[in-house]
Amino acid sequence: MTDRARYTDPAAAELPQADAEALVRGRHPDPFAVLGWHAQGDGHILRVYAPGARTVEVLARDDGRWRGELTECSTPGLFVIALDEAFPYRLRFHWPDGVHETEDPYAFGLLLGDLDLHLIGEGTHRDLGRCLGAQPMQIDGVPGVRFAVWAPNARRVSVIGAFNGWDGRRHPMRLRHQAGVWELFVPRLAPGEPYKYELVDAQEQVVHKADPVALASELPPGTASKVADLDGIVWHDEAWLARRAESLVPDHPISIYEVHAASWRKHGGNEGELYGWQELAEQLIPYVLEMGFTHIELLPIMEHPFGGSWGYQPLGLFAPTARHGSPADFAAFVDACHQAGLGVILDWVPAHFPTDAHGLARFDGTALYEYAHPFEGVHQDWNTYIYNYGRREVHGFLLSSALHWLKHYHVDALRVDAVASMLYRNYSRRDGEWIPNRHGGHENLEALDFLRHLNRVVAEEVPGTAIIAEESTAWPGVTRAVSEDGLGFAYKWNLGWMHDTLSYMAEDPLYRCHGHHNMTFPQVYAYSEHFVLPISHDEVVHGKRALLDKMPGDEWQKFANLRAYLATQWTQPGKKLLFMGCEFGQWREWSHDRELDWWLLDAPRHAGVRLLVGDLNRLYRELPALHQGDGDPDGFVWVIGNDQTNSVFAWLRCDSKGEPLLVIANMTPVPHEEYRVGVPRNGEWDEIFNSDAECYGGSNLGNLGRLEAIDEPLHGQPASLVLTLPPLAVVLLKPR
Repeated sequence: MTDRARYTDPAAAELPQADAEALVRGRHPDPFAVLGWHAQGDGHILRVYAPGARTVEVLARDDGRWRGELTECSTPGLFVIALDEAFPYRLRFHWPDGVHETEDPYAFGLLLGDLDLHLIGEGTHRDLGRCLGAQPMQIDGVPGVRFAVWAPNARRVSVIGAFNGWDGRRHPMRLRHQAGVWELFVPRLAPGEPYKYELVDAQEQVVHKADPVALASELPPGTASKVADLDGIVWHDEAWLARRAESLVPDHPISIYEVHAASWRKHGGNEGELYGWQELAEQLIPYVLEMGFTHIELLPIMEHPFGGSWGYQPLGLFAPTARHGSPADFAAFVDACHQAGLGVILDWVPAHFPTDAHGLARFDGTALYEYAHPFEGVHQDWNTYIYNYGRREVHGFLLSSALHWLKHYHVDALRVDAVASMLYRNYSRRDGEWIPNRHGGHENLEALDFLRHLNRVVAEEVPGTAIIAEESTAWPGVTRAVSEDGLGFAYKWNLGWMHDTLSYMAEDPLYRCHGHHNMTFPQVYAYSEHFVLPISHDEVVHGKRALLDKMPGDEWQKFANLRAYLATQWTQPGKKLLFMGCEFGQWREWSHDRELDWWLLDAPRHAGVRLLVGDLNRLYRELPALHQGDGDPDGFVWVIGNDQTNSVFAWLRCDSKGEPLLVIANMTPVPHEEYRVGVPRNGEWDEIFNSDAECYGGSNLGNLGRLEAIDEPLHGQPASLVLTLPPLAVVLLKPR
């Protein structure tokens, strides 16, 4: 029988009614079992389901030779042809609005390997961003996109997009049962294509979901994922990567400028468009370099549906937000930072995720990514869901997300948000509203396992990078090695230091004597962890007032207090972090909807604060005493810690060779003349910094640059010197 004769009689290719109805209803459990080539009798039949097509033709894939026209069966949209032989083929679809030619997705075999599926199920796959999601590739010489998504409880999953009219009947996927992963190769798709998954979920509801492992997304308020190709990114930061490990170790200066990319600057002011990554590279990087910071920390730039969350309710843990450009644009920004000698830190949020219907919530009709019970799975403070850290696949999803940013985007460190909420099962919950762990305690043992595993794997896979914890409790060993029963973080934000010192600074100087301990107590535990001293975005929003406005007194005193506080931060043990706008004394609270008040820099006092921060960063980098001893108790010595009456503090910072630097702070608006302080050696001491200098907006009271110490012991030191302490100021002295 010839091909043509077999083609004219397709009745034998009709599907059983149950299969045909399942295809039409979008409920068929295994579309590959009925579509594509199938042997039948002594020939083969080809079935194509294309609802809405007028006609369908089959062509030879190699030379495009016409091989026949398929016949529409009694089932609308189901086309068949019977031929003697199966062969590699293309399909030509005639739609009401045009003709489209492509290979058939149901002509391709299994896509994911058994090892990938095993690792996904085990929760140990370390590169899900290159395995699941939408991966541009060639299969059998045919370009297209391989889609794969974990949804073990779904009844059916389809890829939908503009390429198929968002019709979930057109591209149903194959279920790989051992891992609960659905897969499909869609030929001829290219990067930039928007898509979602249509699921018939466990509750028999039809839902549309964004891809949990999407590498790119539509610009909000759009919610579709987009195909992206990371293989074309070209890097020029080899020199930085070769030396970056030393930039994050405890004895090196780390000074971090915290930035919300959407509100640092805007085109045309507050009502303008957001800067793209290229414009941020052109303007933010030179500014940060001029200010002397060593690292930029970005509030979460992972895709998030609501801008008002500042990125802290992300849904696209593998996708840079489309608000500032493409994934390649973000990679170019990181590359530019590295070429300029700046490290990049990203805020990363594995603690919770929003409840948006297009996201992870009840993804396949079950609590797939989150704990099922509301006492475990709902954050009451933020009305979000909590990841189920005890589920292997979720553990692996989060681990792979962290590695994705560190490996594929060359990011230098991740700051993990809200660690405290992960550690405690009763975090922000009343009695009776939380479920104890298997030992009856309040620790989240699954989250602990995840955090320790995360830190072990990052050290193993991406040496030279760091994971930083925002952890607000007294949990012991946050930065202790995992091998020593710690959590394994490189650094921890010292929120106790922030709270105590800001409480002190907010007091009227007349009453500061009563809160003297707020400035001294943080040094009691300063070496219990590797700390970052943070003045972050959280301290300048929600009615807390801007950093300058927290300071007491008239305008002059507010600026003097701010300068003294920043000088204190930069001269005490711990790495530094300052939120944007604080470096020039912004008056208004930060708002994500407007850019910083850059016009303030036309005023001398604001310009003076910015100059002061730049000089502090320069001294911090140049003087080993200010950074080498951050993790060593011998690097800090109180000289005067109990002068409550005068609100004066003095301390020594020492480098690894024991070379001292004296810091003296007068936290009253009254100058102290003839104030004697003990020092470790006699001879000449240079005044190398004075926050009351005229160039910073101060009164220019000081010590004319040089002092002489004599052999007169005081404050436990063998020598002493007499100096003038300017009002609300910090002075640094260095032996000649």
